[in-house]
Amino acid sequence: MALARAPFNALSEEDVEDIQDILALDAGFVEMFTRGTVIYWALFILLRLAGRRDVGSMGVADFLVLVLVADAAGNAMAGESTSVGDGVIVVATIVGWSVFVDRMGYHSPMLRQWLEPGRVLLVRNGRIVARGMRQEHVTRTELMAQLRLLGIGRLDEVQRAYIESNGQVSVVRMSERTDGETSTLEE
Repeated sequence: MALARAPFNALSEEDVEDIQDILALDAGFVEMFTRGTVIYWALFILLRLAGRRDVGSMGVADFLVLVLVADAAGNAMAGESTSVGDGVIVVATIVGWSVFVDRMGYHSPMLRQWLEPGRVLLVRNGRIVARGMRQEHVTRTELMAQLRLLGIGRLDEVQRAYIESNGQVSVVRMSERTDGETSTLEE
């Protein structure tokens, strides 16, 4: 026995007008693109200046995209923006800048240095590097906590420890070899 299908109801003229109102661009493409661009770069620079520890384990660009896309999409969905179309333009602008910045950083090492901070040495041959600790505002307590999380109980187990561009601590352990070979992980 075949199931009876409900008859297809076409959208009424009022429904079509409602959909058009929701998707219509109130502010316009140029204004929304400009807003998205200005906010992206302003927050990118502010977060870059704030330092990697304030962002945590996400990269600055990843964090920025997450926050801006969520906000722009949230405003459009919650009705704070008068148009979903405006929200879509802002989201597309933010994602577009993120992709562009990633690609430019990949192809240009000089630009990558500005977009993403380099690693900073915190421990060398079992000794704390005070300059790196000061530069990144890392306390001895914070460093030791990070080393313990990595399974390291004593500083003399550490050949090198760095704070990476994403805010995480990476460690090269002391090796048992005495042949003077250097790590292949050095850049």
